[in-house]
Amino acid sequence: MRREIPLAITGIVGVVFVVQYFIPHFPFSRMNDWFSDWFSIVQACAIWLGALNLLKISAQKIAARKSDWIYSIVIVACFFLIVIIGFIEGESFRGQGTAFSWLYDYVYTPLSATMFAILAFFVASASYRAFRARNFEATLLLGAAFFVMLGRVPVGDMLTAFLPDGYRLSALASWVMNFPQAAGQRAIMIGIALGIVSTSLRIILGIERSHLGGE
Repeated sequence: MRREIPLAITGIVGVVFVVQYFIPHFPFSRMNDWFSDWFSIVQACAIWLGALNLLKISAQKIAARKSDWIYSIVIVACFFLIVIIGFIEGESFRGQGTAFSWLYDYVYTPLSATMFAILAFFVASASYRAFRARNFEATLLLGAAFFVMLGRVPVGDMLTAFLPDGYRLSALASWVMNFPQAAGQRAIMIGIALGIVSTSLRIILGIERSHLGGE
């Protein structure tokens, strides 16, 4: 029963979500809202389970003095600091001038900006490895990426200032993004949609059971 009940719930909910698009009458017209409320409840419980699991893993890392266990202390301390401040300030914690707002604006936001700034170097490194001109396709990708990036900055138009407006690098970058890139993106999205439909049908019919854990 540990597997049959989750499979039955998954199948029923999946079928109802499909049917309610074609039968806009009660109770199908209301089931979408009902299930959305239940999803919110499940998500709230999952967030707490994730937080408790993070604390458990961090505590084990601190107790065992594993590699980089100092960062686990920072995680636990920050977690309890935010939770305690949230409980003390209550529903007004989102207001301006609160301790939670100060931590969010002057600690969390700068750290997020720093993280994204560091990611830019990893993206540049990955792009360098991916755009190596090893064959015709890679060369085409490298050339398109070069002209698009150059056309997105003022230097591109400065280098092609002698050309008419419609033939400068900014116009070329816009053409690449609006036509070849959009066509390729739509093809990828169609493939993703077909994959989602096939995977959803496998889950609804109980063929795919990986979300239930190992056999």
